[in-house]
Amino acid sequence: MGVSEILAAVDREIALLQQARSLLSGSAAPAPKKAVGRPRKIVPAPKKAAPAAKPEKKKKRNLSPEGRARIAEAVKRRWAVQKAAAAK
Repeated sequence: MGVSEILAAVDREIALLQQARSLLSGSAAPAPKKAVGRPRKIVPAPKKAAPAAKPEKKKKRNLSPEGRARIAEAVKRRWAVQKAAAAK
C-alpha cells in the first residue's frame, strides 16, 4: 500500500467518524467534500488465462531470394521512371 492510498483511507475514516459524531450530537451532517480533479483509474486484477487456450502464433512469412530480386528490380524501375520525370 502506498502513502497516497493510506492517506485516502484515513480521510475516508475521518469522514465516517465525523458523520457518526454529527448523528450522535443531533446536528445536521455536513456535506461530504467533493473530490477535486479527475477520478483515479481503477485497474481490475488481472485474470489468469487458461493455459490450454493459448492462441496459435502465425507463421512468419519468408521471401524467397527470387521474390526479393523481383521486388528490388521493380523498385529500381519505379525510381528510374520518377528520376526521368523529375529531370524533364
